[in-house]
Amino acid sequence: MRIIGGIYKGRTFSPNKKFKARPTTDVAKEGLFNILGNRFEFSNKTVLDLFSGTGSIGYEFLSRGCTEATFIESDFNHYRFILNVLETLKIENASVFKSDVFKYIKTCPQKFNFIFADPPFDFKTFPDIPDAILDTDILAEDGLFILEHPSEFQFTKHKYFKEIRNYGKVNFSFFEK
Repeated sequence: MRIIGGIYKGRTFSPNKKFKARPTTDVAKEGLFNILGNRFEFSNKTVLDLFSGTGSIGYEFLSRGCTEATFIESDFNHYRFILNVLETLKIENASVFKSDVFKYIKTCPQKFNFIFADPPFDFKTFPDIPDAILDTDILAEDGLFILEHPSEFQFTKHKYFKEIRNYGKVNFSFFEK
């Protein structure tokens, strides 16, 4: 896993063999952050990285100047990996919770400017994720929810859907309230 931009650009981290997550490809991350960088100023913004896996997307947001990142990951090995990377990079403006995403978002008192979700592509209730997140009050006004998903899922008819971007097998659907 490599951080592709910002102050931590070029730093690489290798998960151990027990790691089950599918990290977002560098090509997809670069495309996503080119879009976001042209639309948003990252300073004074907060990010929630759901189904964090390696934490790759959260690190990219922090590397580009977001003031705070919250990582939610239920797998213990992934959780420990994120903690180790944050410690190695000496990042102090991040929180990591070993928790079920849906339990966390139901009780989360904070609002976030960016919410990114990258669930396992075989996640049983994948089509329900946009509603589960957008029916809560955790997305800040003028905030953006980004869902990474395979092409077999389409969200273009969702009431908050704005656009989709495709990078090979990776799709990003953007939602705004």
